[in-house]
Amino acid sequence: MIYPKQPNEHIAIGKINTLKIERDTDYGYYLSAKDGEEVLLPNVYIMEDEMPMGSLLDVFVYTDSEDRPVATTKIPYAKLGEYGYFTVVDYKSYGAFVNWGLPKDLFVPLSQQKEHFHIGKKYVLRVCLDEKTGRLYGTQKIGKYFERSLKGLHPNKICEMLVLAQTPLGYKVIVDNRYEGMLFANEIFETIRVGDKKRGYIKSLRKDGKLDMSLQPIGREAKLSVAEGTVLQLLKEADGSLPFTYKSDAEAIAKTFGLSKKNFKRTLTALIAEGRIVLEDDAIKLP
Repeated sequence: MIYPKQPNEHIAIGKINTLKIERDTDYGYYLSAKDGEEVLLPNVYIMEDEMPMGSLLDVFVYTDSEDRPVATTKIPYAKLGEYGYFTVVDYKSYGAFVNWGLPKDLFVPLSQQKEHFHIGKKYVLRVCLDEKTGRLYGTQKIGKYFERSLKGLHPNKICEMLVLAQTPLGYKVIVDNRYEGMLFANEIFETIRVGDKKRGYIKSLRKDGKLDMSLQPIGREAKLSVAEGTVLQLLKEADGSLPFTYKSDAEAIAKTFGLSKKNFKRTLTALIAEGRIVLEDDAIKLP
């Protein structure tokens, strides 16, 4: 897709670049940054009607099998500095290769694995750049990349989370691709798996530079969150379905959920809007 903005000053490996369509060749279009550096966009990605000469194009730049910079209109599962949940597709004595959504698989050197990788298994990895070679690679050794300064953060701030690992306390999560956080098991009222992406709320900022997170808002909305947690927990215990709707009897609602009909309806509305339950003609269900 073409965007009316300025091209990048320089071509950046591992990131989305806005570049100018400079010239056509047998192999594809050459795209340029402001400094004159060029990168090839292969023919397979070219749609001539939507990519006129001289226009600007957003592309992801990485390196091909011969370590040459190459552009693509595809977006990988994670870009430079981001985390993803990747499937191992090949394994060699010197490292593993994982599918990250591009034709060339992402390499994970043996030195960057905390455990022996297995083909078909999935692992949470960070996408990194080798400054000497310009190659992108994946690493499982992510602890050193977490920021410990929590300046600018506050309770109830909405964040994006990637579930990293299960622990006896709950689940470790990566928050906004920058921070390490924890979701506590006794506050989780839905199915959680490693690799899941969730939207959450900062519950508290810890002195060790980590975050306690919640799947429900806190503060003024805590009362509603408790009601949401009750509904979700009961649904979970009932194998994901309960015979209740907006029209259910008030006495039955109070007996089952401990909520007034008014609060129950408000809770259903919030959960439906968040995509955490589905309302059918005669029941509410987990998606």
